[in-house]
Amino acid sequence: MTTTAPRLGTALARLLILAAALLGTLLAGAAPASAHAALTGSDPKDGAVVATAPKEVNLTFSEQVAMSADSIRVLDPAGRRADTGEIRDLCSGSIVRYGVELRAGLPDGTYTVAWQTVSADSHPIAGAFTFSIGAPSATSVALPDREPGGGLVGALYGIARYLSYAGFAVLVGGGAFVLICWPRGAGVRPVQRTVVRAWLTLTGATLVMLLLRNPYTGSGELSDAFDLAGLKSVLETKTGAALTSRLLLLGAAALFVAVLFGAYTRRTDPKEKKDLVFGLGIGGAVVATGIAGTWALAEHASTGIQPGIAMPVDILHLLAVAAWLGGLTVLLIALYRAPSVERTAVERFSKVAFTSVAVLAATGLYQSWRQVGSWSALTGTRYGQLLLVKIGLMGVLVGIAWISRRWTQRLADLPSGGLSPADLSPADLSSAEKETEGVEEGEASEVDETSESDAVPEANAVSSVSEAEGASGVSPDVDPERAAQLARQRAAVATARRKRERDADPERSGLRRSVLTEAAVAVVLLAVTTVLTTTEPGRTEEEAGRSTSASGPAAVPDRPVDVRLPFDTGGVDGKGVVRLSLDPGRTGANGLHIYVERPDGKPLDVPEVKVALTLEAKDVGPLPVAPDRIQAGHWSASGVQIPMPGEWRIQVTVRTSDIDQTTLDKNVKIG
Repeated sequence: MTTTAPRLGTALARLLILAAALLGTLLAGAAPASAHAALTGSDPKDGAVVATAPKEVNLTFSEQVAMSADSIRVLDPAGRRADTGEIRDLCSGSIVRYGVELRAGLPDGTYTVAWQTVSADSHPIAGAFTFSIGAPSATSVALPDREPGGGLVGALYGIARYLSYAGFAVLVGGGAFVLICWPRGAGVRPVQRTVVRAWLTLTGATLVMLLLRNPYTGSGELSDAFDLAGLKSVLETKTGAALTSRLLLLGAAALFVAVLFGAYTRRTDPKEKKDLVFGLGIGGAVVATGIAGTWALAEHASTGIQPGIAMPVDILHLLAVAAWLGGLTVLLIALYRAPSVERTAVERFSKVAFTSVAVLAATGLYQSWRQVGSWSALTGTRYGQLLLVKIGLMGVLVGIAWISRRWTQRLADLPSGGLSPADLSPADLSSAEKETEGVEEGEASEVDETSESDAVPEANAVSSVSEAEGASGVSPDVDPERAAQLARQRAAVATARRKRERDADPERSGLRRSVLTEAAVAVVLLAVTTVLTTTEPGRTEEEAGRSTSASGPAAVPDRPVDVRLPFDTGGVDGKGVVRLSLDPGRTGANGLHIYVERPDGKPLDVPEVKVALTLEAKDVGPLPVAPDRIQAGHWSASGVQIPMPGEWRIQVTVRTSDIDQTTLDKNVKIG
């Protein structure tokens, strides 16, 4: 049974369209840069009503964050700054907490706390909540609805991040493929162009990320990419240092590429060539490890548990990805553009790929445990779900790689026979002639990019044609235009011969198809990996969720629920204020204290005070509470049971005479 090779134009187009569709679907559903550090507590908490103005506002995070002078802002009901702008570092041990002092003499009303910072793994996070002093009020504060790291800047930054991963994989994997698997490939033009373009892609993407870093973590405005002050502040951060180091290492990588495709290809002495391979291998490994380290030192691996182990593991993981997927890309180019790639080269790459998969499995298992930590996080968080998609794609890739390995084992050497122009169809000649156009302009025709010379100079072509015509009785004194035309025809015959020989090998055709499919799946796999780097790890998300659920909507409360309610019953001494304190303000037993005061703050002795608690969302209540009078203006009850967390409505009934009373109510969040 004869197997024919698919045409590159149709087969590659179909697979790339499929890969692009999968990639688009994946990225369309991806949220912009999810928070990697999470807010786990605040004082005052979200929605709290405090009797008096606190001295400061504190925020607690799940992991270390980078704070600037404007990271925490407290705004009064009119939108004016109510804080002093001085960020206080309150971290202690594993507790990550920062605070900002408030100005003295703040009036009653609802205050907005807006915060924006950068988590330790380089991703921007932001949020806002409100609390009230005395009693809630209307507020004119309008918070931006833009997600941190979103918008046009976020999209461009995400594209640059993806291109940087792809460029790194092809640059490192392509160089390794040439040195380890196919040394002759160093002189093949398509291979050279592929690796050089990968270097340009990685360098360009890194520059773009460096310029976009300021608006990405700040304003979100594209114009801020050219703010020199912002760029200076970026260079002082961990991520800025990593990107700058990557650019410096790429300068060394450019030297490596120049030697590999220059001096190495010109060496003829086997000993000199062997020494050069050794030097290139050592130097290239050091540079590749350094570039991979710029990711490990600035992103997920640098924070969380066991960073000392996680960073070397992450470097190994990235290098294994590059060796496999980058080598696969160059092999695909070689199979289509250089059909004479030897079987031994494919067999060597098969071994390299197998080793890479083994390293990926070991390092990926550790990374999954570190970032997910539990089965519930694997299935119940976005990070875990994306990880399952990545594992599935890896399984598909390994399956296709197994098929490629089977084709490699059956791979035969290229047939040594030749074809004459009479053996070629007009379609073969027409297709081949298109590849040889441009000789008239003095350009080198890329008719055999795997031979010792990538082009046939026009003078040699004319000489060959003249010899051929002379042998057939035609005068060698031919018109130069006619000679160039004959040279193109001869080149077309040679190109068509190679295509016919290539297509006559069913094993080589099958290998090309499987490698092409493998490369298309790798495009989507790389996209999933990129999205994973901008997604909050499952372990962090679950820990933040547990902290939040244990303390209600505002995370961990460390102060009682305080409510201040003005009242007016209409009678004599009918005006005043009720101050209610529920301590500790959580589910279970609580102590209740009620203070009734005149407008001037002095105690007001009233005949009766009653309290009822209602959780309308669960149809619980009203639960009556009968406080005891302690002294004039002070009522108290102990052991007040709050059966479950939620938004409870507290109703306070104040009777100032036999006929004058009023009922006040306030919703409070109780964890």
